[in-house]
Amino acid sequence: MRAMLFTEVGAPLREAELAEPHPGPGQVRLHVHACGVCRTDLHIVDGELNEPKLPLVLGHQIVGTVVERGPGADRFEVGQRVGVPWVGWTCGECAFCTTGRENLCERARFTGYTIDGGYAEETLADARFCFPVPDGYPNEQAAPLLCAGLIGYRALKLAGDAERIGMYGFGAAAHIICQVACWQGRRVFAFTRPGDEGTQSFARSLGAEWAGDSTELPPEPLDAAIIFAPAGELVPAALAATGRGGTVVCAGIHMSDIPSFPYELLWEERVLRSVANLTRADGNEFIELAPQVPITTDVNVFELREANEALARLRSGVNGAVVLSVDGAPS
Repeated sequence: MRAMLFTEVGAPLREAELAEPHPGPGQVRLHVHACGVCRTDLHIVDGELNEPKLPLVLGHQIVGTVVERGPGADRFEVGQRVGVPWVGWTCGECAFCTTGRENLCERARFTGYTIDGGYAEETLADARFCFPVPDGYPNEQAAPLLCAGLIGYRALKLAGDAERIGMYGFGAAAHIICQVACWQGRRVFAFTRPGDEGTQSFARSLGAEWAGDSTELPPEPLDAAIIFAPAGELVPAALAATGRGGTVVCAGIHMSDIPSFPYELLWEERVLRSVANLTRADGNEFIELAPQVPITTDVNVFELREANEALARLRSGVNGAVVLSVDGAPS
């Protein structure tokens, strides 16, 4: 099978022919249709997440069709379309797994990081950690739901019942979660790179009532803020924009160092917290919710062999999400 292979930090992905994978117990083999390109992929190739298996097939926003089932993998039928997220396996035995917090499992394995992912024509996945893809979503439009959507949704839940919610970094996740928040009756305030009027206009088109620079204060205090951009300097800015008792959620798996800030930004019972991975309960809730909103995804599509170009496009900044179309097959 064709795949784009990551072999070392600083080197471009290279095209490779790999042996066709065969599912073990509990696994399904998928023919991959599309795979989202995530900022986490950039953190891996840049060496900021420094424990990947090597060589590695990146990609953890996978939409594919089940073509073979291993022993005991009877959750999905052959021919069924499924999605594969970042969390690819947990132990099911530790204190976290047994208390509904499998996202914190210390033995967890991650798709496109510690196990091979979807920058390939075929992949293996644990059937327990796959989700049915909602009808009505073409493959490329469904892919961003599997991470940008799922992680964004968990971040939104951790923001509590905030009415005025700020979103710092209006990329793939924010453009999905803005739609969910507006559907829930919340008021969205979008923060972008300074002077990025194109992204600010994009945010307003999706329901944000205000959009401005990340260096600005919003027109009124926020009840909560979600930081999607991996920029630590946004933490003090978000705290300054958040009112008493508010919550700031850091939604990325990696962030640059947070600069020191005066205690008064945290005082008045503000809360600063992070999001780690996702649970299957999050995924099931979000996948059921997506067609109710309905969420639409704005995607920039590249072919599999253009994976390096896709990563470069994501790095430079793009409205919506970046997706690899692996086979161009219709949904």
